[in-house]
Amino acid sequence: MGDIPTGENLLFLTDEQLRQGIEAMYFAYRGFTADPDRILEGMAYGRAHHRAIHFINRAPGTTVNNLLVLLGVTKQSLNRVLRTLIEDGLVESRVGTADKRERHLFLTEAGAELERTLSDAQRARMRAAYRTAGPQAVAGFRQVLEAMMDPEMRRKYHALKENGA
Repeated sequence: MGDIPTGENLLFLTDEQLRQGIEAMYFAYRGFTADPDRILEGMAYGRAHHRAIHFINRAPGTTVNNLLVLLGVTKQSLNRVLRTLIEDGLVESRVGTADKRERHLFLTEAGAELERTLSDAQRARMRAAYRTAGPQAVAGFRQVLEAMMDPEMRRKYHALKENGA
């Protein structure tokens, strides 16, 4: 870690340093998703199922349309994922009260249990990494992640952080 630039030197990263950051991000993502992938593998689910479960848990009652925007997937792809999760008793779809065309999504007890198992694995990995890196690195990491988001995604991220929607 001694060759990592600090302070003003960060403003002048070389292409090689940026490439190393990109590669670190790829490998970190593999680690971040490995634990849930192992859990889901035995259930014939994938990352799309995990992401749907995660965001339904974060914003109970979210609509299918809102989930489409958050996940950035096609309607056909999301419908396939939701159909499986509903049929398997992990997600419940309720007709909207204000707009009968809307479908509001909620985790069932079994869905909430699966979400906890998946999140516990990722929280353990993040907690260990944060402890190793220290508080300044944690704050810097969050700043970098937010700076990498497109403005619209950053707005949605902040809305989710603030009120779960």
